[in-house]
Amino acid sequence: MKELWYLSRGTGVVSLALLTLVLVLGVLTRSARPLPGLPRFVTAGLHRNASLLAVGFLAVHVSTAVVDPYAMTGLVDVVVPFHGGYRPLWVGLGTLALDLLLALTATSLLRGRLSHRAWRTVHWAAYACWPLAVLHGLGAGTDVFTSWSRAITLSCVLAVAAAVGWRTSSPVFANPKGASR
Repeated sequence: MKELWYLSRGTGVVSLALLTLVLVLGVLTRSARPLPGLPRFVTAGLHRNASLLAVGFLAVHVSTAVVDPYAMTGLVDVVVPFHGGYRPLWVGLGTLALDLLLALTATSLLRGRLSHRAWRTVHWAAYACWPLAVLHGLGAGTDVFTSWSRAITLSCVLAVAAAVGWRTSSPVFANPKGASR
């Protein structure tokens, strides 16, 4: 069953990298300044497609954790935070991140039927989902002390910090009376 463990670990790391890309693209898409060389519709399309890919990898990550007897994760643990027997705090943080991601995905799929305000309110959950996923990986991940895992996690954190820094330095963000965000 080592294969399931490796698959779960690998898809967890790829999921974090993709969720980081999704968050960074989302932050940059909402900026008042266009990205150099990329029209806004390209950034938005990349954001949408990377989101779908992240959900796919996350589905494999969660599924393999459920069927892998070593992980000791049951179906209830996938939706009910802090319920499991294996590192309940850290797996629970991952469960919270998954629950938020499911809400984000559902509202994005229903965006045409929701008011922009309702969609946007739920979409702000991404700012909670991503750090929960990072903490989940740091606490539940078995490779957290390896140099490659630390490098990936640090790169993800720095990418999000840079995007948020760029976004908050935007002239419109600094001046709320400017163009609408």
